Amino acid sequence: MFNNAATGDYAVTRHQADIVEAKMDVIAEEVPIALVYNGISHAVMLATPQDLEDFALGFSLSEGILDTPNDLYSVEVVQQPQGFELHLDVATSCFQRLKEKRRSMTGRTGCGLCGSESLEQALRIPATKLSDKTVKIAGRMINQAFANIRQQQKMQALTGATHASAWVNMQGVVELIREDVGRHNALDKLIGAMAKKDQLESKSSKQGFVLTTSRASYEMVQKTVSAGINMLVAISAPTGLAIRVAEQCNLTLVGFARENSYVVYSHPENITL
Repeated sequence: MFNNAATGDYAVTRHQADIVEAKMDVIAEEVPIALVYNGISHAVMLATPQDLEDFALGFSLSEGILDTPNDLYSVEVVQQPQGFELHLDVATSCFQRLKEKRRSMTGRTGCGLCGSESLEQALRIPATKLSDKTVKIAGRMINQAFANIRQQQKMQALTGATHASAWVNMQGVVELIREDVGRHNALDKLIGAMAKKDQLESKSSKQGFVLTTSRASYEMVQKTVSAGINMLVAISAPTGLAIRVAEQCNLTLVGFARENSYVVYSHPENITL
């Protein structure tokens, strides 16, 4: 049954040792979210129903549907019986490109990954590399951010079921954080929130890094690079493909971030002691 809140209260039975206890528990929700561009439905994602405007913008940017945040004119969140529709009004040039992509996929057998028709489309290696003159990050800032992020994961504290993606500044301070049951969704929400913040402040906020509470898959690397961010720090491990793409795109990739340790998988020269 559809729940339009980010969390819900559910009756559960807890077993601990020989004690059985009936109680209410707070559970994270995931619902279908349809992204509709200029009246045409493009994708349906399962996501936690909060920060949906951030999700719409971040997803559109990280998937290459929009070139800049200014290509999105408006977002309307429409609640439906089974979930939400996000109606995006986007620039004509972006919509035309999206229609051409959809037309080329019609009637063809794809590779089964990301709805793509070929391996090249599925991997979507960013065409533009990040600048190799990135600002260097002090390693202690990674440790500091790891120590602070859990205090800001409000939904995780309630449910134990969500990932978080956070934007960390050069002082190791978490400035923005977004949560979702899906790690990709959390990152898209963060990218959208950062893009809106940049527009409002008319300045870049790319001097820092992204910290994710998940593993570092290829998609997480691709989305980070697409946002023009030079460093991705993950609490869990990266995949081999993620490392290769990070190296190719000049992204500094860090994994296994813990209280006093981390492992650098690409461009270690960008982290100082």
